[in-house]
Amino acid sequence: MLGKGVVGGGGGTKAPKPSFVSYVRPEEIHTNDKEVTEKEVTLHLLPGEQLLCEASTVLKCVQEDSCQRGIYGKLVCTDFKIAFLGDDESALDHDETQFKNKVIGENDITLHCVDQIYGVFDEKKKTVCGQLKKYPEKLIIHCKDLRVFHFCLRYTKEEEVKRIVSGIIHHTQAPKLLKRLFLFSYANASQSSPATDPENHTVMFDTFKDWCWELERTKGSVKYKAVSVNEEYKVCDRLPAYFVIPIALPEEEIPHFQGHGIPIWCWSYHNGCALLKMSSLPKEQDDTVLQMQKSFLDGIYKTIHRPPYEIVKTEDLSSSFLSLQEIQTSYSKFKQLFLIDNSTEFWDTDIKWFSLLESSGWLDIIRRCLKKAIEITECLEAQNLNVLLLEETASDLCCIVSSLVQVMMDPHCRTTLGFQSLIQKEWIMGGHCFLDRCNHLRQSDKEEVPVFLLFLDCVWQLVHQHPPAFEFSETYLTVLSDSLYIPIFSTFFFNSPHQKDTTVHQRQLSLPLTQSKSSPKRGFFREETDHLIKNLLGKRISKLINASDELQDSFREFYDSWHSKPTDYHGLLLPRIEGPEIKVWAQRYLRWIPEAQILGGGQAATMHQLLEVMEEVQSLQEKLDERHHRQVALQAEAPSLLRNPARLSSLFPFALLQRHSSKPVLPTSGWKALGDEEDLAKREDEFVDLGDV
Repeated sequence: MLGKGVVGGGGGTKAPKPSFVSYVRPEEIHTNDKEVTEKEVTLHLLPGEQLLCEASTVLKCVQEDSCQRGIYGKLVCTDFKIAFLGDDESALDHDETQFKNKVIGENDITLHCVDQIYGVFDEKKKTVCGQLKKYPEKLIIHCKDLRVFHFCLRYTKEEEVKRIVSGIIHHTQAPKLLKRLFLFSYANASQSSPATDPENHTVMFDTFKDWCWELERTKGSVKYKAVSVNEEYKVCDRLPAYFVIPIALPEEEIPHFQGHGIPIWCWSYHNGCALLKMSSLPKEQDDTVLQMQKSFLDGIYKTIHRPPYEIVKTEDLSSSFLSLQEIQTSYSKFKQLFLIDNSTEFWDTDIKWFSLLESSGWLDIIRRCLKKAIEITECLEAQNLNVLLLEETASDLCCIVSSLVQVMMDPHCRTTLGFQSLIQKEWIMGGHCFLDRCNHLRQSDKEEVPVFLLFLDCVWQLVHQHPPAFEFSETYLTVLSDSLYIPIFSTFFFNSPHQKDTTVHQRQLSLPLTQSKSSPKRGFFREETDHLIKNLLGKRISKLINASDELQDSFREFYDSWHSKPTDYHGLLLPRIEGPEIKVWAQRYLRWIPEAQILGGGQAATMHQLLEVMEEVQSLQEKLDERHHRQVALQAEAPSLLRNPARLSSLFPFALLQRHSSKPVLPTSGWKALGDEEDLAKREDEFVDLGDV
């Protein structure tokens, strides 16, 4: 019979469908005629957060093949999150969660983090949206951080099912107004942080002083100047109130086309070369206006391009680089590799995983971004050229390339504060449309493109290849990517500085989590046979390896020359971009899949073993140098700082070891070919060749 708390127990094979149907609600069941004492579960609300709807006796299922294990509890929906309050979570999960989020609990989903909602009707999974005529017996929620939740509503009262399902669908999928975001409720109920000193804190670039400080830091004040012509957004809503332009450019030129066609300074290198960006002029049909635009651009170009003293190379990203459609399509395929409903589905796709990975094209897009950034770096470093990036809005691809160039060339941007300041300068003040690109208002799926996540993935490749060069770890980047969907601070929830300044005044970065810890970089799939490696690895990556031969001669010489020398972690930093060098960001994409973890493996476990050896060596040395009685006293006082190695995994610190399954000898797709148990018994003496699997 069913009872409260943990139910059932999963096995390694798919369990048969139970024929017994209980008509007794779980809360009505008592064991040994004793009173069932319910554990008090408290819903923790943030300032300004309000409860909207709730449902009791909901079963949160463990994602096993049979889905017969789980926890009973209460499912609630607020104006900030969906939360599951388990009655007895400790009974199911004996492993301590290794990573604690200060705002979001393990069973919390912010409304902005919900990607897709599915309902199970008569064992059929269907997408649910709008008004429902029939309500599902199970709710499956796919999250943008790639978590998957299963909530069984079979034992919940019908009225509560209607209320919670309708509430979740409405508050996560219906179009919203900007002013209705939880961000504003939280801002009104909490206090803002005071302004800080840019030398010791993140530079926000919302004052004239901040831009002057950045010019002095990069030695760019000789050729460039900060301007306040757009103060109070008198010229353009798209540009920040303050920005930097070439000294030779008259300020009166800026208002002509509302800031379009103006070279905006991004960063200066120590050799005097600079990286600039420019948005395109609006397309016009009138010949007179087109002639005016041409004359205007010719004048601007002559101002900044004055050979042999100032030479500018233009890089049109809109025509010669990626498109937003490519990024969107590629990531849509890529994320499906990690939205796993159960163990069977994971092992079903395991044998063709590399093929699916290549067909998504996501790693190739990362490689192209890094390659473009290296090309720009070569122009600035080796050819002493100024580079002008061109894009229609200068707020998507320009942000990626300009930020990557600065991370590669400026060691300050590889510190935590420097990296946060870079994001504030190039992305927030650069006018990246976070509101549209993250689809926070649910108004247009076509505008939703993971541009910022692509940038973080590119940075992760650098962190993975050159960890000593960075003050922050990959865990910091993972936390930053999660912050895109947490509407606590204002960083990632507006399309422009003007939109932010006219709606909320808050000077904080969206980093509401614990400090980052060193964590592993990769190593998440079991080794296959040599035959499988040759077929899946050898052929699949050949396209990416061969693509590197197409690099220009000057680029290849610059690239090979840098990699042939010892790495200076305080200087120029280039990634390797050959096919095998571009990896999957395992911690970000695979952290919620227990089958992808290596228990007791990864960098954290390795470091644990090294610390143990170092402690042992130190202890032996102290025994040689000091008296025995003093050594005993020191040992008694020394605390144990090491974590239990049994809790470490290759995806530390995000490892949640809740689902255990072993890889089948044959892929699950092969089980179907073998037929049922009777057919299998007839074949028990047959030889099964695994060489072609």
